[in-house]
Parts: sequence; structure tokens; C-alpha cells
Amino acid sequence: MRHAGRAEWTKLRTDTSNAWLLFGAVALTLAVGAAVAMTSRCDALGCGEDATKLSLTGVMVGQVVVAIVAVLMVGNEYSTGMMQSTVAAVPRRLTVLFSKVAVLSGVIVVAGAVAVVGSLLIGGMVQPGRGFTEAHGYEAMSLADSATLRAAAGSVLYLALIGLLSLGVALIVRSSATAIGIVLGLLFLFPILTQVITDPDWQRLLQQIAPMTAGLSVQTTIDIDRLPIGPWEGLGVVALWAAGALAAGGAMLRLRDV
Repeated sequence: MRHAGRAEWTKLRTDTSNAWLLFGAVALTLAVGAAVAMTSRCDALGCGEDATKLSLTGVMVGQVVVAIVAVLMVGNEYSTGMMQSTVAAVPRRLTVLFSKVAVLSGVIVVAGAVAVVGSLLIGGMVQPGRGFTEAHGYEAMSLADSATLRAAAGSVLYLALIGLLSLGVALIVRSSATAIGIVLGLLFLFPILTQVITDPDWQRLLQQIAPMTAGLSVQTTIDIDRLPIGPWEGLGVVALWAAGALAAGGAMLRLRDV
């Protein structure tokens, strides 16, 4: 496992496109979060805005780049034929899977932590000037606050789970373009359906099972009782999606020829 993990890390870091994509994920997350923080306002007491969630809006964009990095980790190997060399060097294919999971998770957690903490720091500096003050019922944003810490840690875990979901899908379909399309469909189709369907019970169900809607509920710090699913339960839904995709991808890796 140690040697397989080292090989996966070598493959990931020596492809310069991965470094640029991860840098792009961090930059986009920070940029979108900063833009939302600078354009949001709270002009009166009880304006109802969630300052922490607004600062973390960029995670919704950053997840797309994270998904691309994860898909390319597998898709590039299939497109170039390198996967044959990988399984020849590491015959135990589940070891290949676990090493990819470990390396990808570690890289995304580091990049995600930088993006999330940076977004909160920017929000903490900008939002007081936009009306998010103690006079309007908002304390200074701090990771010492349990709700803010949960939103930050949950956002990092969410990005890692989206990466693992994407990795699993790529192992199933063995095509980068197809896998990216499927993952983006899973992330953004459910919210669209929620807007189209008018039945409130079906809307709530879709919000509870949708990976993005359920997962990003972990960012909410106010009016939690109004959420269709709790913050940690929502993150658990994304974990189930990721586990299912990895289980199916691992089975495909084991059972079929490369």
C-alpha cells in the first residue's frame, strides 16, 4: 500500500495540469466567496442572512474543479493506456483503488482547507463594512464559534467527498468526458428539478437526497430547523453517494479487463 500510494502521488504531482487545476479550485473558491461577501448587505436587525454561508459560496464553484481533478486521475490513465502498467505493477486492484482514494483525499483536504479558511478570513474582513455587525445581530466571524467551525470543516469534507464520488464514477465509465458530465449532472440536476416540481413533499425529498443540496447544508449556521435535512445528516448523504460510486467503481476495476 505504501509503494502504491507513493506511485499515485508521483503520478499526480508530476502532471502539472493537476497543480494548476487545484490552484484554480482554490482561486475560484476565494474569488466567488469574496465577490458574494462584498455584494451582500445587512441593513437592519434580523435581516436573515447567513454570513458564514455567504462567505463559503465559492465552494459551490470550487467543487466543479475538484471533480475534474478526480476524474482525470483515472480518466487520463485509461486514455493513455497507463492503467495497464498500473495494474501490472500492483496486481491487487483494490490496493490501486485505496491508494488513489488516499492520495486524492489528502490533496483535496489540503487545497479545500486553504480555500475555506481563506474565504472565511475574507468574509470576516469585508462583511462588517456591509452591515454584518453586532448592532444587526452578528458577532465577528471566528472558527472558535462551533457553528462556524462546523461549516468550515464540513465544507472541506464535502469537497473531499465530491472528489471521491467523481473518482468512483470515472472508474465505472472509464471516460473523462462522460464521467465529468455524469458528476455535474448529479450535482446540478437535482436543484433544477426542485425548481420545476411544485409538490412540496417531492421538493423536500429531492433536497434530502441531492448530493449538493444535502451536502452544502453543513454550511448553514442560522435557522437550521428550517433545513430539509440536518447539516451532518446532509453530509452523510454525500458520503453515501461517494461510497456507492467507489464500491461500484472498485467492483468494475476488479471484474473487468483494463
